[in-house]
Amino acid sequence: MKKRFIAGAVCPKCSQMDKVVMYKEDDSDWRECVACGFKDKMHFQPKARELETRVNVTEEEKAQEVQVIELQPLGKKH
Repeated sequence: MKKRFIAGAVCPKCSQMDKVVMYKEDDSDWRECVACGFKDKMHFQPKARELETRVNVTEEEKAQEVQVIELQPLGKKH
């Protein structure tokens, strides 16, 4: 099991900074303070909806938004 320090993280129990490591165990993410032994399972928020960009919009969606317009030549002034 590979443990990694979380830069700038503060332990919720002893309030020491840069003493918290995170690791994966049994398909769960855990954080642990190496100073006081505090251990907690991490719960991540679900990801927000991805913004639409030219990269993640399908060709079919692009085609539905296309509008054909006809330009008329300018007439002579009377």
